[in-house]
Amino acid sequence: MMHILIRSETRKNEERVGITPIGAKKLIKKGIKVSIEESRTRIIPISEFVKVGCEVLKENSWSKASSDTIIFGLKELPEYPLKLRHRHIMFGHAFKGQQSARNLLKRFKAGGGVLYDIEYLLNSKGRRVAAFGYWAGYVGAAVTISCWLSQKSKKTNKSFLTYKNKYLLDNQIKQELKNSNYHPKSAIIIGALGRAGSGVIDLCEKMNIETTKWDIPQTIDKRDFSEILNYDLLFNCVVANSETPTFISTKSIQSNQRLSIIGDISCDPGSKYNPIAIYNKVTTWDSPVEQISKNPILEVMAIDNLPSLLPLESSIDFASQLLPFLMQLVKIDEGVWYRAYQTYLKNLRIV
Repeated sequence: MMHILIRSETRKNEERVGITPIGAKKLIKKGIKVSIEESRTRIIPISEFVKVGCEVLKENSWSKASSDTIIFGLKELPEYPLKLRHRHIMFGHAFKGQQSARNLLKRFKAGGGVLYDIEYLLNSKGRRVAAFGYWAGYVGAAVTISCWLSQKSKKTNKSFLTYKNKYLLDNQIKQELKNSNYHPKSAIIIGALGRAGSGVIDLCEKMNIETTKWDIPQTIDKRDFSEILNYDLLFNCVVANSETPTFISTKSIQSNQRLSIIGDISCDPGSKYNPIAIYNKVTTWDSPVEQISKNPILEVMAIDNLPSLLPLESSIDFASQLLPFLMQLVKIDEGVWYRAYQTYLKNLRIV
């Protein structure tokens, strides 16, 4: 019997889960065993998983599971064990030359395991089958606007905590705008046609911010991106690759620019393809922006787990996208799983 083990997340401020009780019930009905580790942070109570027939395991016990168990999680693994012998489904962030990529792949190679990177679960047309992108864009726009208001008011940026639902987040940003003497008038979204871009657009328009939408047609032949400096807000929602141009660098900053904050929703500072070439590390919930320049003021918001601020909505949405493909795990040598495996093998050659 195929066995999926939903591991607990060890990263700070991570309450999401990629399989809901509804999904677990359907997997079990399909003949797939589903186990779940205890967790002190998961947004959905473990009792809901017990009700549908999931086996409960101790937190962080996945490494002791039988070798044929498929380990399912979202964010990065703890540093141990050094040898990864299981098949893992997760966001590995290991295929675009990121700083931590080589070490993770070495661990898989040493243990004989396999990484099915969720970012590379692609359909026959090369499109991702499941992503948190919409909620990354939605939350990222809210956080960026809040930080812009703090910047203009010369206040210290607040830290952020999870919201029970999007209405509480919406109301907070609306109230901050209402209480402020400032209001961003314009935002440019690059990668506007994607999931993240649509999330940014929805939040910005809800806050009465005029949006300019760019995607491949507006950028494919473009060499000079200096006009982005004329907007209050810039949002990067592009999944970068070797063909992605640089939208902004330290050399392109101008003393008279209007742009004073960038919401880097794609948030990939460890990649050599990052089109926001002005910073080299992610920001955090406690310190949501990094100041790049003092004159002119330019900050970047680059939190890499934005959907976790809305863990319930983002978990339910993502899990519903992924479930049809988890149901296909019984044919793991076909379709999206076969393509993800081939991508893994290709990248394993670099270590």
